[in-house]
Amino acid sequence: MGSLASVPSEWRKISPGEAGFTSDLEPRLDKLVAEKRVWGLHGVLIVRGRRIVLERYFEGEDNNWGQSLGVVQFSPDVLHNLYSATKSIVALVYGIALAEGKVPPPSAPLYAQFPEYQDLVAADERRRQQTIAHALSMSLGAQWNEIGLAYDSPANDEIGMELAKDRYRFVLERPVIGPPGKRWHYSGGATALLGRLIAKGTGRSLPDYARAALFDPIGLGRTEWVTSKETWVFRQSGTSDGEPIAASGLRMTPRDLARIGQLVLDHGMAGGRQVVASEWLAECFAPRVSVNELQRYGYQWYLGDMEFLAGGAVRLEHWVGCAGNGGQRLYVLPDLDLVIVVTAGNYSATEQWLPPIRVVREAVLSSLL
Repeated sequence: MGSLASVPSEWRKISPGEAGFTSDLEPRLDKLVAEKRVWGLHGVLIVRGRRIVLERYFEGEDNNWGQSLGVVQFSPDVLHNLYSATKSIVALVYGIALAEGKVPPPSAPLYAQFPEYQDLVAADERRRQQTIAHALSMSLGAQWNEIGLAYDSPANDEIGMELAKDRYRFVLERPVIGPPGKRWHYSGGATALLGRLIAKGTGRSLPDYARAALFDPIGLGRTEWVTSKETWVFRQSGTSDGEPIAASGLRMTPRDLARIGQLVLDHGMAGGRQVVASEWLAECFAPRVSVNELQRYGYQWYLGDMEFLAGGAVRLEHWVGCAGNGGQRLYVLPDLDLVIVVTAGNYSATEQWLPPIRVVREAVLSSLL
C-alpha cells in the first residue's frame, strides 16, 4: 500500500450561525446519535464557503479491505477507507488524463483499447458496441454480480476479479446480457478498466498519476491506495497481480475528501489553476442512466435531488456525490455552496445507507436558515 503525501493547505473554521445554519446544528447530530437513529459513525464534516462549519469524530471498529484495524479513535489526521467512493475520484483522474491526450475519449470503442483480448470480440460481436462511456456510466450491458452479495464471497464478481489470473480478461469476458447504455449495472470491474487505461496511457501507476495530476495540485495530504496484495483475498488464496484496487482501494482523511467536494464546487479550479476541466465535470454530472426512481448516474458519480424540511418549509436541493461500503459519503450541493462528508463503519450491513442520509437530511439540511 503506497503512502503518498503532499503538504495540505489549512482549513479555516466558521460558526454555524455565520455559515447560515441554526445554532442547534451540532445538538441535532448529538440527538440522532443518542437516540440511536444513526450508528457506526466515524466522522462528520460540513464545509460551506470553503470553511469548516462542523467537524466531529468518533471511536469505532474499522477494517481495511477485510483486515481488522481494531477500535480506532478517528481524528482529522486519521485515514479512512473510501471503498467505492474511490470510483468517483478515478473518474476525475481520467478526465485529467483525457485533457492531456493520454487516454481515449468516452466515445472510443472499449475493446479496441485492449487488443490483447480481441478473441472476446470474435466470440461475441455485440461487444463492439461497448464504449468507454458505457464503462464510465456502468451501463456496459454485461453481466456483473456485485450488488447484494457479500464482499467475502467468491460469487461476488468484485472478489472473482481479485481471484482471477487476469483481472482485465475477467471483466471483459463477462457475458453480454443486453444493449449498452440502457441500464445501470453496478460494476467495480468497469472502474478497473478505467484505472488500467489511465496507467497504460500515462505510463505511471494509477496512484502515482493521481497524486501528481490531482492530489498534489489541490493540496491533499497523505493518502494510501490498497493493492491486491493487501486484501483478504490474497491472504487466503495467495492470488495477486499487485494491481491497485481502482474501484475501492483509496484511503484518505475526511478533510481531503471534502477537498474533492470543494474542487467540484469550484468547477475544477484549485489554487488558481484549472486542475480538472469544467467541461469534464459537466460530463461526469450529466445524468446518463437511472440507478433507481430517485438517483441517476453520470460518469462514476451519483446525482439526485433531496427533499427536506427546514425553517418550516419543504425544500428540494440538487446534489452530486459518491458512496462507499459501510456508509462512506460525499455530498456536494452546488446551489448551497455546501460539502458534506460522512465516514462510518457499517460495512456490508443491510441498512448501512440510513445513518449518512439521516445525518444529511435531519441534522445538516434541516438546520439551514
